[in-house]
Amino acid sequence: MSGTYYTTPSPPNSSDLGLEANITLCQDWENAHHLLFHLANLSLGLGFLIPTTIGLHMIFLRLLLMTGCSLFIAWATLYRCTLDVMVWNVVFLLVNFMHFFFLVYKRRPIKIDRELKSVYKRMFEPLHVREALFQKLTGQFCTIQTLKKGQVYAAEDKTSVDERLSVLLKGKMRVSYRGHFLHNIYTNSFIDSPEFRSTQINRGERFQVTITAEENCKLLCWSRERLTYFLESDSFLNEVFKYLIGKDITNKLYSLNDPTLSDKAVKKMDRQPSLCSQLSMMQMRNSMASTSDTDDVLNQILRGGSAGSLHQKTLPKASTSMKPIEEGMEDDVFEPESPTTSQNISKTPREDI
Repeated sequence: MSGTYYTTPSPPNSSDLGLEANITLCQDWENAHHLLFHLANLSLGLGFLIPTTIGLHMIFLRLLLMTGCSLFIAWATLYRCTLDVMVWNVVFLLVNFMHFFFLVYKRRPIKIDRELKSVYKRMFEPLHVREALFQKLTGQFCTIQTLKKGQVYAAEDKTSVDERLSVLLKGKMRVSYRGHFLHNIYTNSFIDSPEFRSTQINRGERFQVTITAEENCKLLCWSRERLTYFLESDSFLNEVFKYLIGKDITNKLYSLNDPTLSDKAVKKMDRQPSLCSQLSMMQMRNSMASTSDTDDVLNQILRGGSAGSLHQKTLPKASTSMKPIEEGMEDDVFEPESPTTSQNISKTPREDI
């Protein structure tokens, strides 16, 4: 009885397969794809080559990517009949379209209210505040209020400073202290910037001046608490407000030194004041800080009395708890000390100093 033997063929050697593959690999190249395929890749390449220095580079990138995906879909559907290529490019097209729509929506033109346009153009636009950010600042927690001629915005020692911060949109307001006129407030200026700045730490203070509408006025009012919270979340806008309030306080000090300035002169107060203005303002501050009879000082200032007589009048009433600011320290900021000045100081009797 003869047996039947079956032999299984040995598996081919991997080296033989690799050699055979190398012999037959890419010997027969396929024909070039359709023109749509090349145009699609060209669109993708151009999109990736757009420099980031162009302001709208992201919009152009998404637009070219959508063009490339659309050409790939047409190529895969009409000439290759490959479902997977078509599906993937449809997904890519939808994703890029959503990004493109979002970028265009962010750059939509913002319509600022007509009453607020002058404030934006004069105060915020020069500091590169975008219209969308300005609308966000004014659209949620601020109101527009009106005051008739003669109405009081803030009463001395009665109105709290913690309620609001306001900008005068239209009209003119008058600031007085114990019945004495101090200065006017004009359009596109903060009304209570000194109080806002000085009471950021100590709350519960009240106005030390009376602010009255001299004409029919329109105000842009922020809730102070909500405005402070909003500025804490936006560092850029917080710095902008610090600059605007500091500049407004400086302009008010200049107009306080010369309350007879005209409206046009007040609007051009950005220039640096003269040394005489700085000295007279410093003397007024020293006099008011070192005397207990503020009415006499104000009357002397309003009558146009000289700085020397004002200083001599208030010197005997000097308070021991509050020292006036030394004027000589600020003089050095504006001009160097001359030899004649130093000689005059040395010749002055100690009693006059």
